[in-house]
Amino acid sequence: MTRVTVLLGGMSSEREVSLSSGREIVAALREKGFEVTAIDPGPDLAALVGSIAASRPDVVFNALHGRFGEDGTIQGVLDWMGIPYTHSGLRASAVAMDKAAAKAAFAAAGLPVAPHRLIEAADLAEADPFPLPYVVKPLREGSSVGVFILREHDNRRAEIAATWRWGEIIAEPYIPGRELTVAVMEDRPLAVTEIATGHAFYDYDAKYADGGSRHTIPAIVPDVVQSRAMEIAVAAHAALGCSGVSRSDFRWDDSRPDAEGLVLLEVNTQPGMTPTSLVPEQAAYRGISFPELCAWMVRQARHDGMNRGAKRMRDAA
Repeated sequence: MTRVTVLLGGMSSEREVSLSSGREIVAALREKGFEVTAIDPGPDLAALVGSIAASRPDVVFNALHGRFGEDGTIQGVLDWMGIPYTHSGLRASAVAMDKAAAKAAFAAAGLPVAPHRLIEAADLAEADPFPLPYVVKPLREGSSVGVFILREHDNRRAEIAATWRWGEIIAEPYIPGRELTVAVMEDRPLAVTEIATGHAFYDYDAKYADGGSRHTIPAIVPDVVQSRAMEIAVAAHAALGCSGVSRSDFRWDDSRPDAEGLVLLEVNTQPGMTPTSLVPEQAAYRGISFPELCAWMVRQARHDGMNRGAKRMRDAA
């Protein structure tokens, strides 16, 4: 029987989302007959390494979100230990988590991205980085943590700058239109989903609260937009060097002809696996149940490091 250790929770601002994802994954893998151990990492790295080694995993299912979980940190630890793990490796994870670095990779691949500026909170306090409306968000966070849209006559700029706690800021012009997303399984795009929400934008609560958003799958968009979004999602997955599952998020300005208004926002290398998450929903649309999706991810697991004999040592323990 394949032994799978699921990492869930962790220390990031997305801890609760990770716990929700992890619980669903543990249940799904047990349903598929895997021997599953769940570990909630804390700040003691030596203790975490010891716990992983003691669980003797054939594969680690990485259900961590945010800092330390999807930025290359835990990926490097698992590479060092020689343990295969789900989702993307160290380099792809680190680049995707850094929104400016990811944009550079996308631009180099010829993919449509919005212009941006990197600023500090003090810069934001002093002046608008772009003409209104524009978006500011943390350079290295996920799940829409710390995202603000500043519109015409918005007087929150000084307050946002004064209370900012997420480090460097990436600012972009606000792109009007509709929110689209595409999940990719290795090199296969699953579907195009349109996301609608009563919130100001697709924020943390809209993503994870019951009823926070409405998903239309497949999105009711022209065929050329659907085809182009899927093509860009696969190309973005490849440009970052992603493995397993990723999810590409878009804005589509439907006032522009054909797919000209389609802009790639970012790629999530650790998409949510909660009951309200988009990837499981798109997989189900394609006839792939949640347990089957999780089992596929285990089969796709790999590591980027040299095998330092860790598995032999675990087996001998």
